[in-house]
Amino acid sequence: MTIAVTAVSGHLGRAVARKLTGGTTTEPVIGLAPHPDNAEALELEIRPGDYNNPEQLKASFHGIDTVLLVSGMAPPDERIQQHRNVIDAARAAGAKKIVYTSIQGPEQGTGFSPVVKSNRQTEADIRNGGLDCAIGRNGIYIEPDVEYIETYKAQGEIVNCAGEGKCGYTNWSELAMAYACLLSQSDHDGQTHNFHGEVMTQTRLAEFLNQTFSTQLSYRPVSVPDYRDDRINELGEFIGSIIAGIYDGIRIGAFDKSSDFETVTGRQHQSWDAYFRSLKR
Repeated sequence: MTIAVTAVSGHLGRAVARKLTGGTTTEPVIGLAPHPDNAEALELEIRPGDYNNPEQLKASFHGIDTVLLVSGMAPPDERIQQHRNVIDAARAAGAKKIVYTSIQGPEQGTGFSPVVKSNRQTEADIRNGGLDCAIGRNGIYIEPDVEYIETYKAQGEIVNCAGEGKCGYTNWSELAMAYACLLSQSDHDGQTHNFHGEVMTQTRLAEFLNQTFSTQLSYRPVSVPDYRDDRINELGEFIGSIIAGIYDGIRIGAFDKSSDFETVTGRQHQSWDAYFRSLKR
């Protein structure tokens, strides 16, 4: 059974490929990347994998049994078609199974909702695509908050519109473990699973950052319109609306879900105490 991991030059795709080749499975693993040169550091065969190029995808999926479709980054309408290109190419090339890295989040009412709805459409396309499938819905990545620490230090606080909402954060390494299991096992075929660690508030996140980076950050909630305007002014309409929508989703409880991580992997998600301790090393 040969496994293909798409978007292998990105954070999640790269983490999954490394987890698979690091002993999770003995099956052959192939990586796909829109620009294969960007994935040269991985010790596996890299084939071209542009989501906008159906014929290229079909050729690259030759001999592949199982495909990990890592969700794309294009605007929602474009993303739906890109994902359909991957699904159709995998089926035409003779693949038997697709695993999809979807997302949790609010399906209506926020600036993030169009992205969530596009992922739900891809989930439906996969279920109706005639192949075996398994779907994971990721919580929010913790790494961007860690990488943003210098900005937080300059500001002296974390400011967003999440309020007291709790968020199921996760990280690339833990997600890699979960998707490696979905790819290499058939127990969870036909199912959809939420992947995240223990939920926490923004105040708790600030405490973890303070303990790790010796900062004195506090959390200050602001209104959704004010935060949206701030993000749009800095990042532009598209990205700014999405970021504001994510925190609005946290505010309304869209990321405060039960996690299926242990069900799929056989162990608990890494605790946030352990994760942040590991950053001090």
